[in-house]
Amino acid sequence: MPYTADKPKLAESSDELRARIPGWGVDLDPKDRPSVPKEQFDPNLNGAHWEFPERQPEKWPRERSIEHKFLTPVFGTSCPPKGLSGVIRRYSYRRYSEGRAAHWLLLLAADRVDAAESTVASFLTRRPDNLVAETGVLSEFTRHGLSSRLRGKRVDRVHHPLDPIIVTAPWVLAGGAAYLVLRGLARRGRSSTR
Repeated sequence: MPYTADKPKLAESSDELRARIPGWGVDLDPKDRPSVPKEQFDPNLNGAHWEFPERQPEKWPRERSIEHKFLTPVFGTSCPPKGLSGVIRRYSYRRYSEGRAAHWLLLLAADRVDAAESTVASFLTRRPDNLVAETGVLSEFTRHGLSSRLRGKRVDRVHHPLDPIIVTAPWVLAGGAAYLVLRGLARRGRSSTR
């Protein structure tokens, strides 16, 4: 409802609502409610009982929000913070409240850094990631990728020209940087042998 300088209309009374809406207020009388035979109102009987569970041991200092006094009794341990992404996550939790955009933007940045760290780590193993198969590029040619992009009323058509750039640009830049490093090392090797 837009703001107007006029005084807002007062809420309708129960009688006005009953006259305007057929069946309005039929369950006001507890006897007319379908749950009345089973419903028992006892303010002292709420049925809630809870004891604080045993706390999970903390094997390493966990990131925790500055709003909370302590960690919950049980917490996830499958992905401990590591590397530069872990440093960014710890900084985000230590410095900013969960109500601040900076907290969440740093966590998003940490996720991107973690993805890059994982990719670099995979290249240092004997079985690196298969970039062509894992990015889904082949499905563009074998599973009607182009026709599905061009047919119908897709909302994401605007960024279709950017998709190849966003996916391949980091790899092209990394390859170019590796080429420059290797070329510089080769030149140094040749100049030192002279």
